[in-house]
Amino acid sequence: MAHLFLVKDIAFQAGLSTATVDRVLNGRPGVRQQTEMRVQAAIAELEKQKAGAVTSGRMLAIDIVMETPQRFSDAVRAAFEAEMAAFLPGVFRCRFHFAEVMKPAEMVQLLDRIRLRGTHGIVLKAPDVAEVAAAVARADAAGIPVVTLVTDLPNSARIAYAGADNRAAGETAAYLIGEVLASGGGKVLVTLSSGRFRGEEEREIGFRRIIRARYPGIGITEISEGHGTDTATGTLAAAALAADPTINAVYSIGGGNRAVLAAFDAAKRPVHVFVAHDLDVDNRALLAARRIGFVLHHDLRTDARSAFRAIMGRATSPGRAVPASLSSVEIVTPYNMPVGD
Repeated sequence: MAHLFLVKDIAFQAGLSTATVDRVLNGRPGVRQQTEMRVQAAIAELEKQKAGAVTSGRMLAIDIVMETPQRFSDAVRAAFEAEMAAFLPGVFRCRFHFAEVMKPAEMVQLLDRIRLRGTHGIVLKAPDVAEVAAAVARADAAGIPVVTLVTDLPNSARIAYAGADNRAAGETAAYLIGEVLASGGGKVLVTLSSGRFRGEEEREIGFRRIIRARYPGIGITEISEGHGTDTATGTLAAAALAADPTINAVYSIGGGNRAVLAAFDAAKRPVHVFVAHDLDVDNRALLAARRIGFVLHHDLRTDARSAFRAIMGRATSPGRAVPASLSSVEIVTPYNMPVGD
């Protein structure tokens, strides 16, 4: 397997040991195909990073770490790469570390490895748990700024949060659904990827507050821990529908929307209104097909720009406070969907 990189760099990018990478590179037996694919993907990513550094002149290398479904990580990668090319060219180079499901211990291990290897900054989407907050504190103590992305760790040593006001987004979803269901009532299926993420919790809190205050005739059923993946989320949605015949609306906080709609179809149940988050590939298609009614969208490039500014500000003025910067939430329908966003 031809390459121009150090084994330790490939191992770091792939999240594997140097011994495992060496076995793959030298074609030794006993290596799983999945492991070979991870090494190939790591080399491809390093080649992409090298090409970007050559054309732009690298100054700051940062690491983007996320536990999130691939459809959202793809959108984040595209936003950061686009903003990297437009925002003060030659300043940033991004290394991406994505996983659909990551245990807190695995997240902590990755953050500690990045800290020990060295980086100019970390952009982090992670669960709000004590172990992760401790890893952020260790990074901060080492002089590495951490910016949280789309979901916050407010009790950690992060220097800034880049994302939308999640509580206001949940309140907006409640207003949209409440106005549709107000006359006939019903029950909303609220889907979370996991209760460990502060951003999703904030959305749910905002949603429940407005429903309780303004639309008391509407009920709520919650499912969680599907991690935004279609298989797990679909199973949870099907079970909820089987248990409650009054569910007739969806507020999707955590994704897996195709699977949720498939569960309604299988149960031959109507969806009177469906509100989702983020204009990823799946939601664009579902919105265009009128399978979902509204998408609450915020510009990920704005979030990337905020993260870059925070990290650059810390690098140039270490003692200076980083101002808060929230991206605005837009209500997108089939009639105002932006092109190629």
